[in-house]
Amino acid sequence: MTLPDGWVDLHFEEITPPDAPIIYGILQPGPDLPGGVPYVRPTEIVGGRIDTAKIRRTSIAIAQQYSRASLKAGDTVLSIVGTIGKVAEAPTELDGGNITQSSCRIRHDDSLLSGSFLRAFLRSPAAIAQFDYKRLGTAVPRLNIADIRQFSFPLPPLAEQRRIVAKLDALTARLARARAELDRVPVLAANLRKETLRNAFGQGAPDVPVKDLISDIRYGTAKKCDYGGGAVSVLRIPNVQGGRIDLTDMKSADFDAKELAKLKLVQGDILVIRSNGSLDLVGRSAIVDDGAAGMLFAGYLIRMRVDPSKCLPEYLHHFLQSPAARETLTMGAKSTSGVNNVNAQQLQALAVPLPDLSTQASLVQTIEQAFTRADRLEVEATRARTLLDRLEAAILARAFRGELVPQDPADEPAPILLARIRQSRAAAPQVKRDRRART
Repeated sequence: MTLPDGWVDLHFEEITPPDAPIIYGILQPGPDLPGGVPYVRPTEIVGGRIDTAKIRRTSIAIAQQYSRASLKAGDTVLSIVGTIGKVAEAPTELDGGNITQSSCRIRHDDSLLSGSFLRAFLRSPAAIAQFDYKRLGTAVPRLNIADIRQFSFPLPPLAEQRRIVAKLDALTARLARARAELDRVPVLAANLRKETLRNAFGQGAPDVPVKDLISDIRYGTAKKCDYGGGAVSVLRIPNVQGGRIDLTDMKSADFDAKELAKLKLVQGDILVIRSNGSLDLVGRSAIVDDGAAGMLFAGYLIRMRVDPSKCLPEYLHHFLQSPAARETLTMGAKSTSGVNNVNAQQLQALAVPLPDLSTQASLVQTIEQAFTRADRLEVEATRARTLLDRLEAAILARAFRGELVPQDPADEPAPILLARIRQSRAAAPQVKRDRRART
């Protein structure tokens, strides 16, 4: 790539002072010790910041062994194992702390480089391309410190760096506000669904117990199923997703004619999750469609077969997700053992406000139209977030091609600044390299 006038391309190892090379941290931090020396893991790097509330601490003895990798406020921490490319600035409260071998410390030379400019570059497509090119391993990807030191870095004049950072900060703030608004959409969509159900089932129709609306209720098979385990597909908890049957993860087994006759699903059956560690999942339901008809269902599910002369399956399914039904089911399902359960008796005892079939159909239509709007809101928000990510990447790409802010001929060119710093370093006493540093 051709750099703008006044810029220079250099290796990463040149942006650090000679006495503070790019380096990884502690190999084995040991147990978390209150009062010990804090250290940063990649999991603590969240949204470009270090979450100090989750910081663990190692012994002073271990920290002293890795003092070469100790942090100073303003250092840059880059994750290099597992999730590669998470970047954050070391805050003041981690001064004297450390990192693990899953991250590296980059201490920039202030006379050459702005730390904010460095961290912006590490999030840019130009840096990510280098991460991808030098990535090692498959199950646990990682970067080698020696490779990082040789990464290419486009360096503008110091004054231009500051202008670029200021422009990026302004644009990033606008992107952050847009993301914050989009993050509200799932909550708004959930509230729309909840209020729609609350209104639909609060209209004063006479209450009828579920047991009077169904012709059959039973638990599923206890037979072990597996991928390619037999001729008959078996629906499990993962197949009951968002009120629908999801057939993307299917297991199967073989069954005799008696089991098939007893447990085979037909279109319009309602499957209810009866047991799960998550209380929110217990009592969630889905209607069997034509794609799932003929399949069987596992023991953690309950099948209810609705009498269509009394109740529409869609109406009962939506009622089971209503705030009133959810409150009753979750109160009855709570367990201190960690596994929450709802049984057939509890389901049959639920009181359903039951208007005539025509009104049921009208309410189902209203509910499903509102749910479609909520789904569309979430899809559009997801699409918008993707566009924001692409926009941010495009902005960063422009920044490091020298296209985000105008160049100023009055700025001292980076090659002249770099030459002066190299000369100063060459004249300075040589720093003895720590043999334990990774190469």
